[in-house]
Amino acid sequence: MPDDEDVEESESPSGRPFWSGAITFGLVNVPVAIYPANRSRTVSMRMVDDEGTPLQRRYVCSKDGKVLDWDDIVRGYEVKPGKFVVVTDEELEAIEPRKSRDIDLQLFVGLEEIDPMFFVRAYFLAPAGGTTKAYRLLAEVMERTGRAGIATFVMRAKEYVVAIIAEKGILRAETLRFEDEIRKAEDIGLTKPAKVSPAAVNKFATEIASHTGKVNFREFFDEYAERLESLAKKKEARGQDVVKARASSASESAEPAGEVVDILDVLRKSLGGGVAKKPARKAPARAAKKAAKKESGRPARK
Repeated sequence: MPDDEDVEESESPSGRPFWSGAITFGLVNVPVAIYPANRSRTVSMRMVDDEGTPLQRRYVCSKDGKVLDWDDIVRGYEVKPGKFVVVTDEELEAIEPRKSRDIDLQLFVGLEEIDPMFFVRAYFLAPAGGTTKAYRLLAEVMERTGRAGIATFVMRAKEYVVAIIAEKGILRAETLRFEDEIRKAEDIGLTKPAKVSPAAVNKFATEIASHTGKVNFREFFDEYAERLESLAKKKEARGQDVVKARASSASESAEPAGEVVDILDVLRKSLGGGVAKKPARKAPARAAKKAAKKESGRPARK
């Protein structure tokens, strides 16, 4: 850990965080900005007509089939099956959690005390403000002691519980499920396991030992998504089944994509260059093996 006078002032991070505030506990205040730490690569396709025009979703009354405008729609809380209580926008605003720019760190716990079932989504916490001193100190102490911070904060009118974790000098926040969102084994009829023979245990232990090693997540990838992308590009190159959407009005056009943020670049600048560059992504080993076998005329093993 560098001395206080050795901590460099951070540059302004590139890109825009979607939330910024400060981790607070006692007299400690650590300004941070939040960036997503993972991204979904779901295989999604737009619904279009046979001429390529994107289709729109509409709300339709299930009783008479009438297409409704936004002014015709209200929110209803279902208190009993088929019985709703209308809740107005003003009433919803009145019960929203108090807006705050604080990540209220309430206690520290051993990281091993948090059941992985509670984790939902990961976010990077980048240092914000004029200095990284408090950020570095908090990350260093948490990492040395193996502790995580349990905190609450409000984002987009919703309150979240998060675990703040330090790893390699960087803080991240993992949103947590609430306790009543976790199902127990007995909820789905699982009972205590029956006793098994020592011979069966030894057999399974031997089998597990033969498959034990170090995981390389680069070997695991969404093969279906890659095949779908390849299929679409090949059909486009052949001019097969290609349709172009008609120009739509400004009100119907999709919102522009958000700015792409290189989180490592943000952290590197914020921490004065203290984050190692991410190595270039190599082709997954499994994909390379399949390609080699295909070229040699041998079928690829599934």
